[in-house]
Amino acid sequence: MSRRKKILLGGLGLLLLVAAVITSGVIPIYASVDHPEPFASILDFAKKRSFATYSLGVEEPDRLEEDDALVMRGAGHYEQGCRFCHGVPWDRPPWARDALSPPPPELDRVAFEYDAAELYMIVNHGVVFTAMPAWPDRARNDEPWAVVAFLRALPELDQEGYRALIEVPVPAGAEMPEVVRARCIHCHGIDGLGRAGAFPILGGQKEDVLFAALRAYADNERHSGFMELPTADLSEAQMRDAAAYYAALPGLGHRGRGDADGDGARIAREGLPDRLIPPCASCHGPAEHEHAPNYPVLAGQHARYLREQLRVFEEGTRGGSPAAALMDPVSHHELRPAERRAVAAYYESLGR
Repeated sequence: MSRRKKILLGGLGLLLLVAAVITSGVIPIYASVDHPEPFASILDFAKKRSFATYSLGVEEPDRLEEDDALVMRGAGHYEQGCRFCHGVPWDRPPWARDALSPPPPELDRVAFEYDAAELYMIVNHGVVFTAMPAWPDRARNDEPWAVVAFLRALPELDQEGYRALIEVPVPAGAEMPEVVRARCIHCHGIDGLGRAGAFPILGGQKEDVLFAALRAYADNERHSGFMELPTADLSEAQMRDAAAYYAALPGLGHRGRGDADGDGARIAREGLPDRLIPPCASCHGPAEHEHAPNYPVLAGQHARYLREQLRVFEEGTRGGSPAAALMDPVSHHELRPAERRAVAAYYESLGR
């Protein structure tokens, strides 16, 4: 028999042996036992090679690890959605290591085994054959970067630093609806001003706008993995309580003329007629007359949040209440990045 035939027959025999082992059912798939070798090593190697391959071409945001606002956003989501399995350095959940196979990694120790793009793919898409889920809202591929930024910061955080990112001290005697205390203040603050500029200002926003946003998040009509967990099981009464609480606070509003002579003010007042983009002020002000209750107040809002909202409108990934369709003319004709920055800076300046 020729050498070539021997190799072919040997390969065929190996394939038949593997097939026989798989079909026999002798490989345990229970979570109560570790994956047997060599399957555990094969799966681990395949997993890491997949992360490396599929992360090729993923572009990391500028200054990711220096973006304190992004780190704070990621910390809030980690506390709600990740800590239960992965823990933190001073509080490891022992049940996870005993009940899950493979056990969830201790991320402060292993996060730097992967580059930022690989971590992004893991957070965004999850990991098959494990308990690691994909990002809660598949439309918002931008949001997982916040968790990546946090994971990069986690190894350097002590307990006090971590708590500063996720907790808001509540003064004695502070009055607020229980839903606000439990679901809202950790990101938007007791004062509704959006902690450290990382989250949008809710104080002073129209009550109808806030309620419609909560309803849209809960009904999966508005897209955000950050907002999916806090709103998933809210009752209508809880939504109305939260909306009324924040609407009654000071915050958003037109307090000055802002940067009235810049490009942002011009686009807000006049739009861009040559590109069929209407003026922002026709719905959002500033104007002498009161606008409809379902048009959000933009004056004084964080510029970063406004830029992000304009971008996701244009990408078609924002969703929202039925009123969000009024943004279609802007979405279809696209503000350029410099124009988005200018308009957002102008509206932020109006609140000063």
